[in-house]
Amino acid sequence: MSFLLAVPVAPALSYLTGAAPIWVFAAGAVAIAILADWIRRATDQLSSRAGAAVGGLLSVSFGSLSELILALFVLMDGNADVVRAQITGSILATGLLGLGLAIVVGSIGRDEQRFKRERAGLLSSLLILVVVALFLPAVFDFTGRAVIRKDGMGISDEHLSLGVSVVLLLLYAGNLIYTLITHRDVFASGEVEEADDAWPLWLSVAVLLAATAVIAIEAELVSGALEATAGALGLSPLFLGVVVLAMIGTISDVFSAAWFARQDRMGLVMSICVGSAIQVALVLAPLLVIGSWLMGHPMTLVFNNPLELFAIAGTAFAINAIAGDGETTWFEGVLLLGVYLLFGIGFFFVAPPA
Repeated sequence: MSFLLAVPVAPALSYLTGAAPIWVFAAGAVAIAILADWIRRATDQLSSRAGAAVGGLLSVSFGSLSELILALFVLMDGNADVVRAQITGSILATGLLGLGLAIVVGSIGRDEQRFKRERAGLLSSLLILVVVALFLPAVFDFTGRAVIRKDGMGISDEHLSLGVSVVLLLLYAGNLIYTLITHRDVFASGEVEEADDAWPLWLSVAVLLAATAVIAIEAELVSGALEATAGALGLSPLFLGVVVLAMIGTISDVFSAAWFARQDRMGLVMSICVGSAIQVALVLAPLLVIGSWLMGHPMTLVFNNPLELFAIAGTAFAINAIAGDGETTWFEGVLLLGVYLLFGIGFFFVAPPA
């Protein structure tokens, strides 16, 4: 609760003191991370009341809400490349950093930890789908540009990205029906979730609405200070998107996964980490594309930097290699953390724009 004292710092710095953008950016980022955790808590409370199927829909609707709001404000500022970098970073942060850290923490004092292979297999299949779906617009753009175009992205890229987004949303809806309704017994974790003390319904709704409203204010401040912060630190906006903006929305998932891993609840850890990475690609990215059309500034899913696509594919490959046998050891967690660090170094050395 005391962390909430950090929430008004960014507006105060921006509107009252006229502080440098880098301080506004830092304070706003911390505030969004704190509020994202409160949204997660409120969503968990509502989900526990609604049952598995409706609870799953609530988790999808609000689980990435803070990331969606932040990305929309960045997109409105014309930084579509940064939004795509945030999508990449969110997949890396949950799939590599979150899962790797959870495996290491959970393995302390244990030789290995186990989880249901059926769920891991489905998540692995969805990860492969993510790679194919995100590679398609880039390959299409490259082919079209080489044959008929001499500049930039054209309307064909925008239409293809919109079509891909609709298909991804439909596939994720099918995944929800499959895991939460028709085959819910197969994919039940078998783990009893020990929820926090139940909140009254009005409190859950009030927290959700209030946190969403304040995140919108903080997101506007963060997006407005993004380019100035990148310039002050000598970093590329790509690095800020992949590492900093992505961590803002996923930090609560990272720590939650480590907590549950320590309790030896690896099925839930896999759902949080890999499931969140999949949700970013199959829900967040398509919603951003559709939202950009509604705003009159269509965004494509064409990743201009090949390193982003390589990082997403590498994440899928690493998770498939480690999660396929239904058990984990501490060294596998270290391997995932190492892959995340390698990609982080690569993005760090991407030159900022002149």
